[in-house]
Amino acid sequence: MKMKIGFIGLGIMGSRMAANLQKHGYSLVVFNRTRAKAQPLLEQGASFAESPAKLAEQVDVLFTMLAHPDAVEQAALGRNRFLSHLKSNALWVDCSSVNPSFSKKMAAEAAQREVHFIDAPVTGSAPVAAEAKLVFWVGGDAIDVEMIRPLLLCMGNKIIHAGGHGMGASMKIVINLLLGNAMAAFAEGMALGEGLGISRKMLFDSLLGTPAVAPFVATKRQKIESGNYEAEFPLRWMQKDMHLASVSAYESGVAMPLTNVTKEIYRLAMRDGHDTKDFSAVYEFATGNTGKERGA
Repeated sequence: MKMKIGFIGLGIMGSRMAANLQKHGYSLVVFNRTRAKAQPLLEQGASFAESPAKLAEQVDVLFTMLAHPDAVEQAALGRNRFLSHLKSNALWVDCSSVNPSFSKKMAAEAAQREVHFIDAPVTGSAPVAAEAKLVFWVGGDAIDVEMIRPLLLCMGNKIIHAGGHGMGASMKIVINLLLGNAMAAFAEGMALGEGLGISRKMLFDSLLGTPAVAPFVATKRQKIESGNYEAEFPLRWMQKDMHLASVSAYESGVAMPLTNVTKEIYRLAMRDGHDTKDFSAVYEFATGNTGKERGA
């Protein structure tokens, strides 16, 4: 008999991840603050819990995919908290992008309640999540990681066990720091090129695929050229992750001048109305351009 799975957080990523578990025949109990987001899963047989606590009572493994540490902590330890209602030896897998010290704190809270904790944030955008091609960066005890490996492989195609609690979160925060800095640097380079009179098309055609530009930027070309920044990874969550990288750097005594400046560029872009757009909209903020060429 397959274990019963709980899933809390059905946003851009969580909804697709939960759907892939469902496609592999797992019985799901789900919770989301906005019930409407759960409807496609409910139509395929999932059941809806009225609170995180009610969900926890019914499941063997609980996944959380929430926007930030405060949301995770509220679900786990706040009113209607799930941590007090999970069965002894249940597994809690947090796929949220959070700072490593927070993951270690949640691992300790879980251990006090005889719950096994794994941090397993992911790399990949909405389309990648839909195709079950996510990369999982995992921190936790090896025996627990092996227990959930089949579940992770329903949602992704690569699992990196980076070490103990917090190490999955550590890897994810480094990766998003690099993505955020690379996207902002590309936007600034494009701003200069266009300011010098080089067409956007010439810049894209010449720069993409060279060592100077991170490979993922090629996947953002269509968004930039059309001016349609429908979110695959919202800019406000990139800013949040870069802030958490800054917090982690402070905690570990590491200087990160570039990242601290770049995260404030994303904050300014949020203030300029780009917060819910894809993080590639930092290009629009940096250049002042929409889908049209400058001067067109």
